[in-house]
Amino acid sequence: MTDKKLDSENVSLGNVPVVNLAAVNLEKPAILFAGHGSRDVDAVNEFYQLADHFRQRFPDRLVETGFLEFVRPIIAEGVQKLKDKGATHIQAIPGMLMAGGHAKNDIPSELNALQKEFDVSIEYGAELGVNAKMIQAAQGRIEEGEAQLKKLIGEKEYKREETLLVVVGRGASDADANSNICKITRILEEGMGFGWATTCYSGVTTPLVPDCLERAHGLGFKQVIVFPYFLFTGRLVKKIYAWVDNYAEKHQDVTVVKAPYLNDHPKVIDTFVEKLQEIEEGNANMNCQLCQYRVQIVGAEHKVGLAQQGHHHHVQGIGTDADSDHHHGHHHHHHAHSHSHEPVTEQE
Repeated sequence: MTDKKLDSENVSLGNVPVVNLAAVNLEKPAILFAGHGSRDVDAVNEFYQLADHFRQRFPDRLVETGFLEFVRPIIAEGVQKLKDKGATHIQAIPGMLMAGGHAKNDIPSELNALQKEFDVSIEYGAELGVNAKMIQAAQGRIEEGEAQLKKLIGEKEYKREETLLVVVGRGASDADANSNICKITRILEEGMGFGWATTCYSGVTTPLVPDCLERAHGLGFKQVIVFPYFLFTGRLVKKIYAWVDNYAEKHQDVTVVKAPYLNDHPKVIDTFVEKLQEIEEGNANMNCQLCQYRVQIVGAEHKVGLAQQGHHHHVQGIGTDADSDHHHGHHHHHHAHSHSHEPVTEQE
């Protein structure tokens, strides 16, 4: 079968030069990275870089990005770009660590509507989830944190079994997503052999980072590694690191280090590739056993059977902190919807 190719032209992803479209095979499904979006420019650039790594893995595929909030292109514009380049079949991958309300509700509801609007076929993938490769990526970042500790206290003085590991999740209104962070923490604690490990969150649920650190302080550990289980930087990661600095200043008898977040660790890219393969094999399944929209979960019984609706139209494409038109009263953010509303927090 002859490849259908576009005319040669250079394209870019954000400010990152990427593949020449002359190599693209339109008979293969296009790829859409669907992200949450952030007001933090650094976070957006890191999302683009991750997508660019993915594009390098698949140089014969069209790849675009789309965001739920703040950043352009919004998801609809990403789909429009792919269709304009000749795509009729799109495989959409959520750039999400866990299946909270964004991955379970907001993105699929958007894609369902766009599939009809643009007359294209869109297949939706699963979130990264609790995955062996993701845990290996976490291990790598934590080991980078350990290297910092060894420099501060001495290679011979450092003992992992005398170190407290604090894993920080984003926090969601979905207990299933939050519980997965706890599971990852436990696997890392046992697998790496830390003296103790605990889980906290940057928002929405509890315990928050400051409370967690103060409670854990009573355990008596003098070496602490705080690891944000986040894909990208942003307001939340920067807030987490500021909380850690405050704790370290208050407890100067404790040596605390801030491990890097996941970002574009090679194992993260490998996991995204795995998620794409799952779409192609027809087994891109989320955890429906504990989905609060399908079964009665304690404390979320009222959400069973809710209509699948997006909640981000009021902040789509309004810009990042770098955009001058973003700094105004935000009067359009106040809205009244008749449907039940998932709490929306800032992105990473």
